[in-house]
Amino acid sequence: MKDVFLSVIIPALNEEENIADAIKGILGSFDFFNIRGELLVVNDGSTDSTELKVLEFGDNDRISLINHDTPKGIGGSFWDGVDHARGEVVTMFPGDNENDPYETMRYIGLMEHIDILIPFVYNREARSAFRNFLSLIYRKIINMTFATNLNYTNGTIIYRKKILKNLKYRSSDFFFQTDILIRLLRKKYLFAEVPYRLNARKGGVSKAVSYPSLIQVIKGYLNLIKDVYYFNKRYESVMSKNKSLRGSATAKRRILDQQLRHKESKEA
Repeated sequence: MKDVFLSVIIPALNEEENIADAIKGILGSFDFFNIRGELLVVNDGSTDSTELKVLEFGDNDRISLINHDTPKGIGGSFWDGVDHARGEVVTMFPGDNENDPYETMRYIGLMEHIDILIPFVYNREARSAFRNFLSLIYRKIINMTFATNLNYTNGTIIYRKKILKNLKYRSSDFFFQTDILIRLLRKKYLFAEVPYRLNARKGGVSKAVSYPSLIQVIKGYLNLIKDVYYFNKRYESVMSKNKSLRGSATAKRRILDQQLRHKESKEA
């Protein structure tokens, strides 16, 4: 995708030890893969020097800073970034620099054929055994509940922005990535899962494994069950009747498939 414009959203809450390296890594991956991109750093009410670390990059036309006076959560920060994004595809990298941008950016060309790119972690030893155990249980619950077979739902997923803008519900907490994925996959958008490697945190403490995060995830999970199985049967609609698919790679692929089948039937 030579002309793709990628918007990378970085939610950051008190990430003064990691944010500079995260920004440098993403800008470096833009250059390495010759990607036209922008960075939207969402300073989510940080009380440390996160904002100052971003401002040290000076007048860089590839970096935008969005400040929240009070924290809106990682999901709220992501959606704020989506609303400000100029690119046709968007992704989210946490400000802790745990995710290697080169590992995700290498697959950007696949977005010509799909609408969602889902990276999954292959070097699980980069995280603690306890974190991996929680991830395993979480993944099994999600797959069993929503009849999916996903390897990971909370990574640096790349989305076509158009399909995100068509979603009517926006989760603002730690469950937002899973919420987005399930809602989009039930609309039958084409996706691909790809392996990627995690970095070790340089400093600070992860906010993902905590009691408040667990409560958010449980609430988000129950809300998604309610929407999918009780109130929002529209997610089961046939793709050709779903106007939200227009302009997506999924819709283009369906049209191409129909043309090929028509051609084959004529030749037969």
